[in-house]
Amino acid sequence: MELGLYTFVENTPDLKTGSKLHPSERLQNLMEEIELSDQAGLDVYAIGEHHREEYVSSSPSVILAAAASRTSNIKLSSAVTVLGSEDPVRVFQQFATLDLLSKGRAEIMVGRGSFIESFPLFGYDLNDYEELFEEKLRLLLLLREEEKIMWEGKHTPSINDRGVYPRPYQEEISVWRAVGGTPKSAYMTGALGLPMAIAIIGGYPAQFKQMADLHARGAEEHNQPKQKLSINSHGFISETYQKASDIAFPAFKQVMDKIGRERGWPPMQRNQFDASTTLEGANFVGSPQEVIDKIMYQYEIFEHDRFLMQMSVGSMPHKDMLKSIELFATEVAPVIRKEVGV
Repeated sequence: MELGLYTFVENTPDLKTGSKLHPSERLQNLMEEIELSDQAGLDVYAIGEHHREEYVSSSPSVILAAAASRTSNIKLSSAVTVLGSEDPVRVFQQFATLDLLSKGRAEIMVGRGSFIESFPLFGYDLNDYEELFEEKLRLLLLLREEEKIMWEGKHTPSINDRGVYPRPYQEEISVWRAVGGTPKSAYMTGALGLPMAIAIIGGYPAQFKQMADLHARGAEEHNQPKQKLSINSHGFISETYQKASDIAFPAFKQVMDKIGRERGWPPMQRNQFDASTTLEGANFVGSPQEVIDKIMYQYEIFEHDRFLMQMSVGSMPHKDMLKSIELFATEVAPVIRKEVGV
């Protein structure tokens, strides 16, 4: 199993002082976190795209390019590229360039996104939300397969026998599709022959087994080989459960309560958070052994090929973040690799 991290580069106010880091300082901290992840032997580091004031990640490919110059082995991915409001040609070119800089370590994870700010920002109609994504995904996959493109789309400009450059270092950049709880998306991901990431950030993970089954069924019914599966979830690690939860809960609550006010959810309570960190819950918060137990519990359900953890749900103290990464890489990862295989 591949093990790694993902982030949206949150930069939320300090809960005690009310102040935020300068975005430059937040990005410098991020570079240290990615460097440590690489040096400690994690497999993947992924950065999601957001266009909101509490995130510093509107340009994941730029951040990943900076990370490429400071790392040697770790795969560098988006998580996700909001493809419906992006230009697939530019996405391909940016990640092909990243692939050249990193000598074959770039990946693209596409999705519809959990926020919609980018659609009006770039002049797209939200009524076309699903259609935009599906059309642009087809174009992105075509760009990956062919150097010169013939294309005519409804929402994308026509391309008449034009070459798209540069070509990547790898023969083919991996394109993953991230899904939430939409069965049709899981099935179509398999039908297209794409690996899938399931974002499980609430509820009970066992409820998402149908998504994995639909992904496999879509591949089988469209004569595609079995594709890889990733589970992407929130989490945080410290020496003990109490310490990990005491660090994580205030930051988690700050972020979730803000989203809740926008979407009509009630404020997060500590008992709800604690319930989510139990073996059958969604959040991977605890000691190394508790996180190991939870990964293995979910492996019995999904038999997944990759697990990515979002540790920065809200701004965590940098020193605690580095410690969490270290514990994940040095105490959790070796056990999982021994039990499951790399």
